[in-house]
Amino acid sequence: MKSLGYAVLGCTDTGEWRSFAEDLLGLQVVGTGPGSLRLRMDEYLYRLQIEESDTRGVTTLGWETAGPAELDELARRVEEAGYTVERPGVEAARARNVTDLVRFKDPDGLTLELFYGLTNALTNFVSPTGNSFVASRLGLGHAFQLVSDPGAYWTLYRDVLGFRLSDHIEVGPGTDATFLHCNPRHHSFAFVPAVADDRHRAQGVGHLMLESVDVDGVGRALDALYASGGKETATLGKHTNDKMISFYLESPSGTGIEYGSGGIEIDDASWTPTRYQSAHYWGHKR
Repeated sequence: MKSLGYAVLGCTDTGEWRSFAEDLLGLQVVGTGPGSLRLRMDEYLYRLQIEESDTRGVTTLGWETAGPAELDELARRVEEAGYTVERPGVEAARARNVTDLVRFKDPDGLTLELFYGLTNALTNFVSPTGNSFVASRLGLGHAFQLVSDPGAYWTLYRDVLGFRLSDHIEVGPGTDATFLHCNPRHHSFAFVPAVADDRHRAQGVGHLMLESVDVDGVGRALDALYASGGKETATLGKHTNDKMISFYLESPSGTGIEYGSGGIEIDDASWTPTRYQSAHYWGHKR
């Protein structure tokens, strides 16, 4: 597994998402269709797809594989683990602008797509706010999911899909959040029991993280949030495990966005998974 390649989110108003993406997040709107739009953050054609729907939130996570051999191997392992794998064919792959993909439902019903060959754009990424993002080989960022059965997700992501453990954070008595990586980004996927505490109740992707190349991009986004009257869900703070300085806000899909900078990269040859008693050195007040 290489990275978190893309995410698909449902919303009731793509126009609201357009202004949120351009004016606040600094993402480039590159493709629109009836009831949909695509958002770009690096050299790839898109990283987020927004679809007008009665269903809000993240509906699909797209995980990038190294190529056809790894895609076939992972699809076989997913099937052997008891999941129903769909091979939707060329038309579905072209609709996602990838070479090939398979899809299946995770233990809570979220669609996961495994793919290779996300299309590179013919032009440079241009942020409306002048920002740049840590993406490319590391993927769009990370996804943090609230799950019903942590054991099932541990088995799926670690034993079947091949992610490696980064660390754990204690979020309640006897309850951990688990952080996993598939490339040098500290984590591309994390999960926590959906009833771990008052902040972690509803199942689904709680937030997606976007990483600015510098903290100035974070500050400009925070200023834009205050100017727009948008909903800040956690104040500026610094995480213990990946050292990210970030704040959290609510997207028009209802899914949270962590907007940060300064996340560490790790090396499997020297990295040792550890534990933290808190997710924050300071800040992130809700």
